[in-house]
Amino acid sequence: MTSPERRITDLGTLKAISHPLRMRLYRALFVARTATASQLADQVDEAVSLVSYHLRKLADGGLIEEAETQSADGRERWWQPSSYGFSIHDEDLKDAPELAAASAAFGRTLGEQRAEMHTRFLDERHTWSDAWRSAAISSEWLPRLTAAELAALGEELHAVLRKHDQAARAAEAAGDIEGRENVAVHLHGFPYRS
Repeated sequence: MTSPERRITDLGTLKAISHPLRMRLYRALFVARTATASQLADQVDEAVSLVSYHLRKLADGGLIEEAETQSADGRERWWQPSSYGFSIHDEDLKDAPELAAASAAFGRTLGEQRAEMHTRFLDERHTWSDAWRSAAISSEWLPRLTAAELAALGEELHAVLRKHDQAARAAEAAGDIEGRENVAVHLHGFPYRS
């Protein structure tokens, strides 16, 4: 990844990442760090030609980029995320109804995929070791906060998660791969009325 988190402010990029398969491909590529279309096609159980098409759309949106070739086969095209994740900020959407609608569609797709991931874990929980079942977390907190306090909480949680992710990436790069698994941490913080 070549740059820090990317802030999405244009409709084309937002539409590109809102496609359910593209979101799955982006997530798989983020975890893999670099991959070919055929490697990603195996992970998402889709045809290589379809995956290649959607990878090009993600690249057109600037979300991924070509990576250095990782094999002797010069015909293979390797991809990597172009940044350490991305973000969408409400203040960029308030005067653009088409951006707000695309952001809402993206949020729904993301929510559905996150729920599917968690449901799959719950359904397959018995296939994981005792250590992984004990380590898994699921909690709900219902604090009464101001908007500023919620924003501060979000910043702190992001900093903690980034610290742990970067430490894990460094350890893995140093060869510490024993017992490592992909882990999803989904956080939602939003106001609601009962």
